[in-house]
Amino acid sequence: MEGSDNQKLCLTLRWILTFVVCFTFCMQPFFTASAQELTAKSVADSIERGRDFLLKNQNESGSWPAPIGSSYSVGVSCLALMAIINCGMTAKDEPVQRGLKYLRSIRPPGPKGTYQVSLMIMALAAAKDGKRDLTLIQSLVSRLESSQVKNGPDAGGWSYGPGMAIGGVGTADRSNSQYAVLALRDAVHAGVPVSLSTWRLIKQYWSTQQSADGGWGYQSRGGKSRGSMTVAGIATMVIVNSMLGDDLKVNPDGTPICCDKKEVDESIQRAVRWMTNHFSVGSNPGVNSWLLYYLYGLERAGRLSGTRFFGKHDWYREGADFLVKRQSVRDGSWKGSGQIEGNPVLGTSFVLLFLSKGLAPVLINKLEYNTKQKVAQNKDAIPNWNHHQNDILNLTDALSGRPDWPKLLTWQTVNLELAIQSGSVQVLRQAPVLFISGLDDPEFGEKETTTLKQYVEQGGFIFAVDNCNGAGFDRGFRQLIQRMYPQGEAQLKRLTAEHPVFRCEYLLDAESVELYGVDVGCRTSIIYCPDDLACLWDKWMRFPSKKRSAQATSMITRSIRIGTNVIAYATGREPPNKLDQEELANQGGAQDQIERGFLQIAKLRHSGTWDAAPRALRNLLKALNQKAGMIASTKPLNLPASDPSLLKYPLLYMHGRTQFSLSKTEQATLKQALENGAVLFADACCGSQPFDQSFRQMIHEMFPTKKLKRIPINHSLFTEQTGHDVRKVRRRQMEVNDVNQPLKAKTVVVEPLLEGIEIDGHLAVIYSKYDISCALEQQASVACSGYIPQDAANLALNIVRYALLQDINFKEKVEHLKVD
Repeated sequence: MEGSDNQKLCLTLRWILTFVVCFTFCMQPFFTASAQELTAKSVADSIERGRDFLLKNQNESGSWPAPIGSSYSVGVSCLALMAIINCGMTAKDEPVQRGLKYLRSIRPPGPKGTYQVSLMIMALAAAKDGKRDLTLIQSLVSRLESSQVKNGPDAGGWSYGPGMAIGGVGTADRSNSQYAVLALRDAVHAGVPVSLSTWRLIKQYWSTQQSADGGWGYQSRGGKSRGSMTVAGIATMVIVNSMLGDDLKVNPDGTPICCDKKEVDESIQRAVRWMTNHFSVGSNPGVNSWLLYYLYGLERAGRLSGTRFFGKHDWYREGADFLVKRQSVRDGSWKGSGQIEGNPVLGTSFVLLFLSKGLAPVLINKLEYNTKQKVAQNKDAIPNWNHHQNDILNLTDALSGRPDWPKLLTWQTVNLELAIQSGSVQVLRQAPVLFISGLDDPEFGEKETTTLKQYVEQGGFIFAVDNCNGAGFDRGFRQLIQRMYPQGEAQLKRLTAEHPVFRCEYLLDAESVELYGVDVGCRTSIIYCPDDLACLWDKWMRFPSKKRSAQATSMITRSIRIGTNVIAYATGREPPNKLDQEELANQGGAQDQIERGFLQIAKLRHSGTWDAAPRALRNLLKALNQKAGMIASTKPLNLPASDPSLLKYPLLYMHGRTQFSLSKTEQATLKQALENGAVLFADACCGSQPFDQSFRQMIHEMFPTKKLKRIPINHSLFTEQTGHDVRKVRRRQMEVNDVNQPLKAKTVVVEPLLEGIEIDGHLAVIYSKYDISCALEQQASVACSGYIPQDAANLALNIVRYALLQDINFKEKVEHLKVD
């Protein structure tokens, strides 16, 4: 009788749930139609339409039409070529090849002027067509260096030359000068050297001519600060400071000097404050013209300086929203005001460069925090969090474009106090990695400790590095871990050679590379290095001068490799783009608002690591509430398989990373629940083979006459009929997993592999041997075989919806309820 009552209760719950789910499906169009928020997809669609416009307007010669009466035909073609390359095209694509052929056909004295010479360097460098253009880039760099103003108040700048101010007093302007700097940077990254004297003069020109208010005007002789020139100054100062890192000071033994006294350069911070006070995306602050030119400069300033917010303004989100809404419905182009920006090819090129480059994944957040020591005593002291100013900038540059990494990666600084004031960790989670460094004790208090712990629990990864072998930071960081986990549930331990971080990209010697880690959930979520890697990152250059000692070069290379391995382990080499990461942060940061709801899912406890991904189920339930409009309880419900109340729940969930087994009693209870209509949803965390083997053995013992069979891809489980169309998904799979070789994994687009067992015509078991749970925690690493977070979430949502709907005839049940 009791079993019968339980079965009736289970069916009643299923009827209610079915009504809720079906109502949600019916109402979903009304919910989504009114929401027109900026998304990664809407930006991607806008970029695609703009790129198609440029492709349709490319001339047969490979050039693009310039504004009528303009002498900048080469420059416009270079901008358009750069735009389509940054929108995803490569030198292998025919439009890019035609554009390159056109540029290579230009003979001296062309191209004329600083703008066009600079843009041609930038376009050739962006194409990365082997080494065939290096000689041409070198000749153009020589022209730029020779035309730099060498004497007088404008020394270090450029005018409209080349040729107009060679070797003497000239009148430079900030606009020509910024394009020359951008070109020289791209040339260095392409492998063409630029002299240190050129960089020193550039710094002199920009640093001595910054206005008292922190901005820059068009020229040194009068004129108020402008937005377009101030963002140019921010980008220029970041670039020149990085390039002057090639001026390396070494000890007598050839090792780099890391912790000598440094001068505090506040030029960038002053300019950022000016932009904060004058920020706009609808106009060029200080001048009513050149809006699209300014926005392209705003993207560079924000990306290169690691600035996500000017004050409370998210420059990319606001700028992208402004531009997407103003795209031509007719042909996908953009136009600015005035004769030059009114040209749709030029306007579209500026906008596409903003949208595509600004959307690049933010790989690392560098944590800005306050300490009492030194700063209070000396206002000119270097902030504890930023002792090596270019460390994360250079590490990110070193990773951009590597095989299996995105071709453009960015970074940003985040303020810990801002995160605390906001009441959530979403600010910190706008990048997959949080970098913390310092010389002195960071002095994190209770609020800071709680926020950092929440960040880790919600899928974040902390990478910490001691600066200058400071005993204060080392002691303070170790105490932070103890305060985060006072019961010893997680501890900072030396990582051994078996840990995948030592072979994620390069094969590192665990004995000589001192790394400590804290295991949280599916992975090591905190890694700490007591050696000053950041100092060496700060001095990294893609193509350093030959004057560097072999010892220094070797140490810097080693430090970059260690950093690369840690970041690869943390991100799987696939950080989401900026807007997708923001959406993931918002999902993970949502509060548990529903403790009791129509839908409750029981997580099965077993003899293995039954809670390897402790937040996976909770995150799935949150997603059901947010995306599907369900009323699902987000309160954890962990039950042993022997618990009779298991029969009350229509959906059961289990996962793990180790071998496990169920007793006969547990198997009998679980089997009864499945035969009564419940569904078991399970996955092997990170594709764990021990769990997979145990799970298959368990199913065989419970159902000796049945076998797990692959669910066919035409099954409704995978279609929009159930929720999302997941017939194609992205899955990370291992190609090399040998302890004696670097790990090699790649992401492939495949049909999802789910297996199941049917009972009375319905799927009673839905199982994935590839990871879903760790991805739901956003903790999947390069060593984790499984679906990437977005696709894992969509798969899991479909499984839950299908489990509730698969064997219920909604109309019959509703009529039955009416009769009762």
